Amino acid sequence: MRKITQVLSVTLAMFLTCSNVMAKCAQEKVQVYAHPSLMNADATDVKDADSVYRIGGKLLKQKGIKLVNKENVYVSAWAKDLLKSMSVRKGDRQFDIKVPISRSELAYMLSEGLNIQDAKVAQKYTDVTASYWANEEITKATAADVMIGYPDKSFKPDQAITKAEVFATIAKLIDVEYTNDGSAPTLNGKVIENIPTWAYGCTKEVVASGLIDNLPDEKALFANAYLTRQQVAYFIAELRMKFGANGKLVGDAFNIGAAPVAIKIKMLDRIDAKHSNIGDKFVAATTEEVTVEGKTFPAGSKVYGEVVTVQRPGLNKFPGSISVKFTEIKNGECTACFPKQLTSVNADKIGNPNFFARLLGLPLNTASRIVGVTGRGIGEVVDITANGLEEYGDRLSDTLVEPMTGHLGSGVKSFGMSFVTVGKGVYNIVKTAVSGTFGIVYEIGDELLYTIVPSVSNSSALNPNEEFTVIF
Repeated sequence: MRKITQVLSVTLAMFLTCSNVMAKCAQEKVQVYAHPSLMNADATDVKDADSVYRIGGKLLKQKGIKLVNKENVYVSAWAKDLLKSMSVRKGDRQFDIKVPISRSELAYMLSEGLNIQDAKVAQKYTDVTASYWANEEITKATAADVMIGYPDKSFKPDQAITKAEVFATIAKLIDVEYTNDGSAPTLNGKVIENIPTWAYGCTKEVVASGLIDNLPDEKALFANAYLTRQQVAYFIAELRMKFGANGKLVGDAFNIGAAPVAIKIKMLDRIDAKHSNIGDKFVAATTEEVTVEGKTFPAGSKVYGEVVTVQRPGLNKFPGSISVKFTEIKNGECTACFPKQLTSVNADKIGNPNFFARLLGLPLNTASRIVGVTGRGIGEVVDITANGLEEYGDRLSDTLVEPMTGHLGSGVKSFGMSFVTVGKGVYNIVKTAVSGTFGIVYEIGDELLYTIVPSVSNSSALNPNEEFTVIF
């Protein structure tokens, strides 16, 4: 019975993975709920066509730009969109942002990230066909002398490119003072490993530029010989922000744009980690005139956005976190996509939601939280009971069968283990019931705290009339 259940579970998991992997990898829409036990239980994922809903587990690590003065609100960053576009272009259903980046992928990121102009001289490579997914980007990157091919007229597009080679490539694009005394390159006093002597200088220049100060997975940055797709995406995003927008890149083949542009907006809706859900839409309005994609939008133009990820507040996750993305700016028939190349988002004016509105919503919010925790607790008890009964039946079956086949000792052992199974089940049920009760008490207290002193959870919320400056 257990094996049948496992087979069915694996089959279902494979079906969900195959049908939803693009949503999971590319969109990364995840909503995390507090586990009823509040005891760091393992996460349980439930997937649908667009999102992953997680119960329990570790705190979700957000990726994106963190709002200044709103440290638990994140805005989807350009690097994330770059990874998504590359996965779509490659048609890679198992796209993993943690694998080493290849030469063709670096060419794609550089071409997209630096807006390299159409190549005047197209270098052809024996191993890059016209139908190759990154043919155009490889052509642009090599024609702009950002990357080069091999003497045998090959490009080796699918070959992983080392960390040192990536640093050497970026160092060609910047002009930063650094000291090269022949010693191994370091960052924050720690040696960057797997850098050959020929790359010491370019690595030190990259370190001096500050471009790798905040790359994801710091441990891998120091120890591994390769950078991941994710690390390079954020690397190039930093390059765009610090050097591209100000025209400081070495070379004239790039068209990143003029100095950064600021969009000043005021929230019209409210979203927060406690009550919002994946996919919730929100609206803000510009407070000053701004030009986007060559179109002028007066003050009062609407800015639309969407909730991408949610980390519900919990005992070990207070006050939770929320990630959003801006989608478009609109004034009448004039519409433009909201720029994805965000540099920063600053909270200029912070406020709290209306007290009477909070008070009015308190009974419904509290009831929904109690139902949520209770329902998840009951679900866990049912799961524990079902698994325990299944295991108990197997133990009793072995108790009868093993002695009849000449294995008396195994039968006795199975009989003893049946009591262990019962005890373990009772313990887990009691633990879930007791700690679930604490979970309900916590949820009630949290709702009261939010109603009376909302400022304590304001770092994971965007409230009406709060004003922000979005720089891209």
